Amino acid sequence: MKEQIEARLRELHEQFNAGQMAMTEIDRKQEELRATLLRIGGAIQVLEELLGKSREQASAADSH
Repeated sequence: MKEQIEARLRELHEQFNAGQMAMTEIDRKQEELRATLLRIGGAIQVLEELLGKSREQASAADSH
């Protein structure tokens, strides 16, 4: 009986450690994704501002 309990305990420790490693990997990937989305959002903002300026200049040129 004692050996069965010890074996089960080892198994549970292994599963727990594997779960912690998986959680760490998921957290790392989440941070990478968050950083990527921030970069993409920044690029979108810059391009939208440039497009807005281009449209303003075109409108100004058309009105002259």
